[in-house]
Amino acid sequence: MQKSIIISGPPAIGKTTVAKGLAKEFSMKNLSGGDVLKDMAQDEGFHTKGDDWWDTEEGMKFLSQRKNNYEFDKKVDTKLKEIFLKGGVVITSYTLPWLVSGGIKIWLDGSRQNSAKRMQTRDNVELSNALDIVKTRFEENKMLYKKLYGFDFGEDLSVFDIIINTDGLDAETVLNMAKQKVREIS
Repeated sequence: MQKSIIISGPPAIGKTTVAKGLAKEFSMKNLSGGDVLKDMAQDEGFHTKGDDWWDTEEGMKFLSQRKNNYEFDKKVDTKLKEIFLKGGVVITSYTLPWLVSGGIKIWLDGSRQNSAKRMQTRDNVELSNALDIVKTRFEENKMLYKKLYGFDFGEDLSVFDIIINTDGLDAETVLNMAKQKVREIS
């Protein structure tokens, strides 16, 4: 059975790009925890179209609602754990690295400024707005996961096999570094 890979890190750091590239390189499936959560938000009446939905006013509203109802996150994490254990999948997830053992766990690190610049380019938003969104999403998620599971998102990186600082690197370089490190561990 092929080991599953988990990509985690702060918002807009390049998780999706790396996950898609690794999935292609190693002939694996690719799944985003955020997409599973968006499906659940859609079931709640939210209109979740577009890759940048989390950064919209409605996405931020759903994030705020999640603070009062942990069932969304618990259901997503339960589903992701089941998929992870089957092997052969690359998953982007904020929480999964702390909830499962085994596989290969990669943390993409970088400054908020770096994340905001990526978001600015990706979503065509002003840099100041992107900085606010990145900061809010990171802090809201950090509080949520501390309450929900007791870990310090972005601080306790002991569960990761690979840590890559993306500051000053383009997406292709980060992906190539991730590919090389996965080959070394596999």
